[in-house]
Amino acid sequence: MATSASCLFCKIIKGDIPSFKLVETSLSYAFLDIQPLSKGHALVIPKVHAEKLRDVPDENLADILPIVKKIANAVGVPDYNVLQNNGKLAHQEVGHVHFHVIPKPEASDTQGLVIGWPQQKMEMDDLKKYFEELKQKLE
Repeated sequence: MATSASCLFCKIIKGDIPSFKLVETSLSYAFLDIQPLSKGHALVIPKVHAEKLRDVPDENLADILPIVKKIANAVGVPDYNVLQNNGKLAHQEVGHVHFHVIPKPEASDTQGLVIGWPQQKMEMDDLKKYFEELKQKLE
C-alpha cells in the first residue's frame, strides 16, 4: 500500500490521526466527516495514496462502491448524494481520492449537498464530433 507521509487521509488510515471509523477492508477505509454537510456524512477512501480517480487501481475502486452503498443504506434516509471530486478546480480539498456519502434529509439548503448545475447549450454537430473523438479514446 503506497502512502504519503504528508497526506491527511494516509495519516488517518495509519492511525496517526483519530477518526470515527465506520468500515475497513484491506483496500478501503470509511469514516465520518468531522465537518459534515448533514448527519451521517461519511468519506470512503482507498488505502493506496492516489490524488485523482484515474490513479486508483481498479481493485480498490471495486472495493469502494459496495462500502458506499452499505453506508448509504445504514444512514437511513431515502435521498443522498455520492460525490467524488478530482483536482482543486473541481473542489477537491484533500489530495487523496475520496468519495463523500452525503445524506439529504430534507428539501432545504441547510442540510446535505447544495449545488448549482450550470447547464451549457451545445450545438448538436459539436456534440456529435466530440462524441466520436471520445469514443475513439475509449476503444
